[in-house]
Amino acid sequence: MVKLTMIARVTDGLPLSEGLDDGRDLKDADFYKQQAKQLFKNLSKGQHEASRMSIETGPYLFHYIIEGRVCYLTLCDRSYPKKLAFQYLEDLKNESEKVNGSQIETAARPYAFIKFDAFIQKTKKLYLDTRTQRNLAKLNDELYEVHQIMTRNVQEVLGVGEKLDQVSEMSSRLTSDTRIYADKAKDLNRQALIRKYAPVAIVIGIVLMLFWVKNKIW
Repeated sequence: MVKLTMIARVTDGLPLSEGLDDGRDLKDADFYKQQAKQLFKNLSKGQHEASRMSIETGPYLFHYIIEGRVCYLTLCDRSYPKKLAFQYLEDLKNESEKVNGSQIETAARPYAFIKFDAFIQKTKKLYLDTRTQRNLAKLNDELYEVHQIMTRNVQEVLGVGEKLDQVSEMSSRLTSDTRIYADKAKDLNRQALIRKYAPVAIVIGIVLMLFWVKNKIW
């Protein structure tokens, strides 16, 4: 069955809508939501090779479709029919394009289309029982095929983004370390100059003071 549903803008990973009661019967719901957000982040960096994909994660599968710069994603049990999962996403996509299509690019805050949750919940109920006549008809629909949709492992998919993030973090750390090293080098040079010329300055100061005292006495 459908466990989680999230919709996000692909260009920047901004979450647009989410099934509000999703995750109630999902163990480690926050963990899978974080994975979903990481997937959106990767997609926003252009790290996607297909507009439709299934991603294995633990006992579940993420399924997503990308259409009109929007990613529609759901998390389902592995046993849930792949064909129904993608048709569920197609239903969400079609309604979202009608209701929110003109506002996708201008949405400026997370979950700007939170009211779309009502349609998500209504549609999810239609897909709960895979044995209903409606869903059996969808499963037997030969015009809608999902065999060509690639399935990958979540670590493989997220690993690309994580490696890029690690490179970025390492670069930032090296830049920071270089600045610290440069500052320390300046301090050491300053201290070396002080040690080198301080005795000379002290001697000159003493000589000048003696000269001044001598003039005062005389």
